[in-house]
This record gives sequence, structure tokens and C-alpha cells, in this order.
Amino acid sequence: MKTLRTLSLILALTIPALWTSAQKSASIDKITDAYLGVKNALAIGNGTVAENKAKELFDALSADPAKGLTADQQKLFNSYADKLKYDSRHISETTTVDHQREHFASLSKNLYEVLKGLKMNTATIYMEYCPMKKAYWLSESSAIKNPYYNDKMMTTCGKVTATLPPVK
Repeated sequence: MKTLRTLSLILALTIPALWTSAQKSASIDKITDAYLGVKNALAIGNGTVAENKAKELFDALSADPAKGLTADQQKLFNSYADKLKYDSRHISETTTVDHQREHFASLSKNLYEVLKGLKMNTATIYMEYCPMKKAYWLSESSAIKNPYYNDKMMTTCGKVTATLPPVK
């Protein structure tokens, strides 16, 4: 009977913590997924899809994803939140791919720092580099699909420079 009470107490304390952790990861995953949608649209030169995905990203960033994070995680996220919103908003306000790509470079750099610091990504994220643009981007795949020069050169120009493994 004592073992059953102890087990019940452990479950009562553990389940809410797991639920909160899953909610936090879901917010970060939503941000990451929207970002990857922008990246994939730029890799094929589709400014309309990039515009729509950037709106999703802006909305996800504006939904207070720092809520429920630890104090250190909140501090990190909040130090980049305005920059991320700025770039995602600018990308969402135009279908001009060249202008979207200008903001995409800083968006990528800042999101990488957030994901690296939070250590909450549930999938592997690759940091990739375009030597022609001298800019980075994040990808869900190690296969290079360059979002900076799809229509001016091969989309395979670039290399993986870092990997963020999924956090379990």
C-alpha cells in the first residue's frame, strides 16, 4: 500500500512536468518548422510561399514561446526575440525573393543561437554555409539546398558547418 502511494505521488509530480516540457518543445518546434518552411521556399525561389511561412513564423514568435522556459532560457530567447520578429515580419511583407533573402541571413544566424542555447530541438538541425553569399542557414537535412542562389547557381553550393542533435 505504501509503495502504491509512493508511485502515485511520483506520477502526480512527474506527469505535469513532462506535459510542460512537451508544450515548451512544441512552441520551439513550431518556430523551427515555420523557419524551415521559409528556407525551403527560398531554396526554390518562391516568394509567395516564403511570405506565408514567414507570417507563420512571426505568429509563432509572437505567441510568447518563452513562457514556461527556465529563467536562463527566457533570458536567452528574449535577447533574440525582437531580432527574429523583425526579420520574419520583413520577409512576410513582400514576395520579392531578393529582399526576403536579405533578412533571411540574419534570421538564420539569430535562430541558430537560440536553438543552440535552448537545447530543445526535437529533430536534428544542420547549420549550413553558402561561401558565395558568406551567409548561413538552418536545415532539417544535411543535403544542401541553398536558399540564397537557387536561380543564379546550383542549389547544392554550400556545406554543413554544425549539427544540433535532437534533445531527448
